[in-house]
Amino acid sequence: MDENKEFKPYVPADKVTPEITVTSVIVGVILAIIFGAANAYLGLRVGLTVSASIPAAVISMGVIRVLLKKNSILESNIVQTIGSAGESLAAGAIFTLPALFLWAAEGKGENPSMMEITVIALCGGVLGVLFMVPLRNALIVKEHATLPYPEGTACAEVLLAGEEGGSNASTVFKGMGFAAIFKFVVDGIKLVPSEINYTFKSLGGQIGTQVYPALIGVGYIVGPRISSYMFVGGLIGWCVLIPMILLFGSDIVMYPGTDTIANIFAENGPGGIWGSYVRYIGAGAIATGGLISLVKSFPLICRTFVDAMKGLKNSTGHSTARTEQDLPMNIILIGIVAVTLIIWLFPAIPVNAVGAIIIVVFGFFFATVSSRMVGLVGSSNNPVSGMAIATLLISTLILKSMGQTGIEGMTGAIAIGSVICVIAALSGDTSQDLKTGYLLGATPKKQQIGELIGILASALAIGGVLYLLHKAWGYGSEEIPAPQATLMKMIVEGIMGGQLPWSLVFIGVFMALAIEIVGVPVMPFAVGLYLPVQLNACIMVGGLINLFMNRRKNVDQKTKDAQLNDGTLYCAGMIAGEGLVGIALAILAVFGLNPAELLHGFSLGTIGSIVVMALIILTLLMASVWGKNRVKK
Repeated sequence: MDENKEFKPYVPADKVTPEITVTSVIVGVILAIIFGAANAYLGLRVGLTVSASIPAAVISMGVIRVLLKKNSILESNIVQTIGSAGESLAAGAIFTLPALFLWAAEGKGENPSMMEITVIALCGGVLGVLFMVPLRNALIVKEHATLPYPEGTACAEVLLAGEEGGSNASTVFKGMGFAAIFKFVVDGIKLVPSEINYTFKSLGGQIGTQVYPALIGVGYIVGPRISSYMFVGGLIGWCVLIPMILLFGSDIVMYPGTDTIANIFAENGPGGIWGSYVRYIGAGAIATGGLISLVKSFPLICRTFVDAMKGLKNSTGHSTARTEQDLPMNIILIGIVAVTLIIWLFPAIPVNAVGAIIIVVFGFFFATVSSRMVGLVGSSNNPVSGMAIATLLISTLILKSMGQTGIEGMTGAIAIGSVICVIAALSGDTSQDLKTGYLLGATPKKQQIGELIGILASALAIGGVLYLLHKAWGYGSEEIPAPQATLMKMIVEGIMGGQLPWSLVFIGVFMALAIEIVGVPVMPFAVGLYLPVQLNACIMVGGLINLFMNRRKNVDQKTKDAQLNDGTLYCAGMIAGEGLVGIALAILAVFGLNPAELLHGFSLGTIGSIVVMALIILTLLMASVWGKNRVKK
């Protein structure tokens, strides 16, 4: 406790500097929309998102300090706070809401309105922030020495390194620019194929890789360990399960397929077998992985909740020091009640009074859990999907027992799960941002207002992004498979109506249990099993580049760390750049414009794809190994 009292932030409590300004709000909102849209596109393609906190911090420092020549670290902090909210809100929304579009495509309901998407995202985001405010003193201040909040601390270090802000920001922008060019070449004018494949004809399996800068960036950021688990999952799916299904069942018709397995393979190749059977095995593995992560975390979850409640009880909240001012408790309570009433009474959200109460109870519990867990293990290891799955299971059973069945009950369950997912994601992000502000000496109340501004901007934008991508390609398509939302849809359908090939699902369940027993993390393996092997292989390429840079023996550790950091920033830029071009191509598709018509079908073929892949790797190495932090001989 004494350690916390002795802590001195970078900006003293008695010093007042600009924080929420017109500049910080405008730049922050722009970053929130950009990173939100880019991460929505990435998550709908890959099934996972990446934290935007550090690149948002780098860009904010570059804009505020270098371009605008303003020396205000707390203003930069508000930009980062607002900007990172977009990514978290997008992550919560895309993991669940596309299920509503999928049901509409099957004729089981209607597409959600823009208003419905916006209100669901906004309610979840606002609750995520409001639930976190009373916990700030307990988790951020009183446990400053025991909860490191890795991303929050890293963002503070980035903002403190002001003299490097401009060059670091330029690394992010370079990544955005090069990725935009590569994405337009591959998916815009289609000068080269997006995949390099090799099919084992006698075996029936397939191996290959996609050619996308964002996937390489994801692999580099998550590292060789996680990317290798994903790749192994893909290998087992495409080079073990698909050949086995062909070998033992080629002449039979097996649900959910409507033709013989041999005919499905003849018409659609290994991808047909994967789509009809293997992805259900992967879905069972993912659901099990999410629940395993929740069960393993349960003792910590219980301690977290009890400790947080004790800290909340012991927090007076009456301090007048600038660095200890939160939003007033009466505003918090009024806001929570108002949002609860909106969830219940707003006709666009198909949730009754019981559903609204479930959201508040589970939301506060998971907000508390999420806030503390990201403090220990970081946002990347926060089991948001496990929380969403648990919520869906319980809410679907409750709604079914109350007689809300069919599409009404299913959409209600997804709406509840969506709000909970956004709450968990936003409370974790808010915790990291408040940790950054605590280290820098920001005013918590102003940061909390900044979070709400970022949530409002992102909630208004996410509906347009979801509708745009759906109209351009349709969820469940090759371009945007929406793996997490498809899984949530399958879980709700399975509980409501039993419309699942349970034998395949349980194969995935027991595969996940076996993987867990041998000590391999289930979630990355299960995601790899659920996604195409070509996508996992491209992520593996990024992981191998990271491994290469870490294993070099002729480089001192300081230089190596600097180069790895440059690579991370460049990859964050690549993810954002590809996501934005993906959104731009979706806009063109909606208006019936196809840039590929410019080349009249001309393509450089597989050789061109190999060249593009090599160029993506080369630019990443140029930005890191051969960048400003050169090896000193």
